[in-house]
Amino acid sequence: MKKFCLSVAASALMAGSAFAADLPSRKAPPALPPAAAPLPTWTGFYAGVNAGGTWASDRTATLTQFDGVLVTSAPKQLGGVQPAPGQWAWFSGGQGFAGIGNRSGFIGGGQVGYNYQFYQNFLVGLEADIQGVASSGGDTTLFGVLPLPSGFSVSQFTRLSGSLDYLGTVRGRLGWLFMPTLLLYGTGGFAYGGVTLNASTLQILNPTGLFGAGFSSFSDTATGWTAGGGLEWMFMPNWSAKVEYLYYDLGTIHTFGGAGINFTPVPAWSFAATTPVVSAPIRGNIVRAGLNYHFNWGSAPVLASF
Repeated sequence: MKKFCLSVAASALMAGSAFAADLPSRKAPPALPPAAAPLPTWTGFYAGVNAGGTWASDRTATLTQFDGVLVTSAPKQLGGVQPAPGQWAWFSGGQGFAGIGNRSGFIGGGQVGYNYQFYQNFLVGLEADIQGVASSGGDTTLFGVLPLPSGFSVSQFTRLSGSLDYLGTVRGRLGWLFMPTLLLYGTGGFAYGGVTLNASTLQILNPTGLFGAGFSSFSDTATGWTAGGGLEWMFMPNWSAKVEYLYYDLGTIHTFGGAGINFTPVPAWSFAATTPVVSAPIRGNIVRAGLNYHFNWGSAPVLASF
């Protein structure tokens, strides 16, 4: 009986193996290649912040004119000098000097812009920014003596101060992506800034001791151009960091609108100290770093390779 049971079990196993061999076979489908990582896109709007430093490339200011008049209506000896009745003595001159400090300091602000990426590795864009400038002022003092006819001379003390209070630009950008995440670009366009320039003078008529004072100023927005370049790295999706250099030139400004204040303690004499006319170029350099967030509105489709 035991032998019979073993024989039946062996027959069943052999029959099962034969049936399994007759079943159709299925192979696993081939594995798909891994999906390519999406390439970063630079197309779209962005906004960010920046900070850095600025310094002037031209610190000279020029006192282009100072005029005055000495008037006497009666013969009167003053200070050992006897002018003729009704004498008018004009004096004028010009002198260059360095001043306004170095107009350097911390600069910080924000920017907005739009990029368009084309031909895969090229980029064009437009960017606008504005920054405040801290500790950009400076001043200087000038002293000179101008000889006059009839033994007179004028001693003049002039103080000049100026500052750049804010600076903004509207620039085009043209760049090349030598890596998908690394952009090298040049930039240039319009620049503007808030500039203040003040000049004041004290003039003394030697040897009389008569004196007068004058002043002039400029406080307004100056405009010009800017150009430079930079490097920008998209280190995370939607986030990039940049370093940038810009040169700006806001032209040459001139003080105006002042008035002379005259002190004539001696009758029959008048001594006029007139407004100093000063000109100064506003040119400088900016080196800064920035951080941008890219919204990618209207960005190009993701490219993948299989």
